[in-house]
Amino acid sequence: MKAIIPVAGMGARLRPHTHTQPKSLVPIAGKAILGHIIERLQEAGITKFVLVVGYLGEKIMHYVQRKYPNLEMEFVVQQPREGLGHALWTARETFKNEKEVLIQLGDTIVDVNMEAILASDQTVLAVKKVKVPTMFGITELGQDAYITKVVEKPKIPKSNLALVGLYKINNPKGLAEALEYIIAQDIRTQNEYHLTDALMHMIQNGEPMLTYDVDNWFDCGRKETLLHANATLLNRPEFKHTNYPEFPNTIIIPPVSIGKDAQISNSIIGPNVAIGERAILNYTIVRDSIIGGYSELAYAVLQESLVGSDSALKGQSQRLNIGDSTEIDFSS
Repeated sequence: MKAIIPVAGMGARLRPHTHTQPKSLVPIAGKAILGHIIERLQEAGITKFVLVVGYLGEKIMHYVQRKYPNLEMEFVVQQPREGLGHALWTARETFKNEKEVLIQLGDTIVDVNMEAILASDQTVLAVKKVKVPTMFGITELGQDAYITKVVEKPKIPKSNLALVGLYKINNPKGLAEALEYIIAQDIRTQNEYHLTDALMHMIQNGEPMLTYDVDNWFDCGRKETLLHANATLLNRPEFKHTNYPEFPNTIIIPPVSIGKDAQISNSIIGPNVAIGERAILNYTIVRDSIIGGYSELAYAVLQESLVGSDSALKGQSQRLNIGDSTEIDFSS
């Protein structure tokens, strides 16, 4: 089966990190978001990939070609960028003649039985119940459990089943035709061409669609959800070990991911910390954070923080001789 991964977005909610790299390459739990997605799909048996690139697309191409040189990979450039529906319309020639196709957004990580979704003989839209459905694409179900309606960010939602960005399409030709329809008719929502409108067109033409509940869903487009995803991934069994390298005068509190050739000394690291390759940390206390590769931290205390690659943070170091009945406050 072929997987389509749209990764053309600018990632405005993750600035300043996305000023210099696409959000799909932001690291969590030791590898880029896109790396987690590709490897999970490989495990499920996906062998062919199409990446729809745009903003800083050359960096995504370089990353994939360097990390996964043996993959069968196609790249499609979305220009201009006018929504997810437009991204898939741009790539329609790569999948419209397939028997079935999987679509996963390039900033979304899900915990789900991927093999069960791929084995379905009908179109499946992965969903998760949410508290604020007005922020998401929403599915409505009929009494027979088939989807009767999909709508993007409804003002008055009639369901709380949100689309999580994973779609197994059993009729790629029908999807391509639906995408061509919404483009030709200029059907936009919030001034963009949305996949939900194309899916709704397919439903109206009789395409049966089912939902599949995911266990966990991380929209990694914001700092808070990115750190939550990092902590969740780090708490998987492969990170819950104590065989970390020996670092001088340093305490490691698992789970922690430490990149190749990182230099750490006189520090307390963890829990829930991912450190990139060749980062240097000295006299640093850090927890619940992501530290980019080639960055340098000294005399720093961090929590719930994102530090980009090639960054430097140096705090203050004091040497004090304090007498009795003295109060010193550095907080202001």
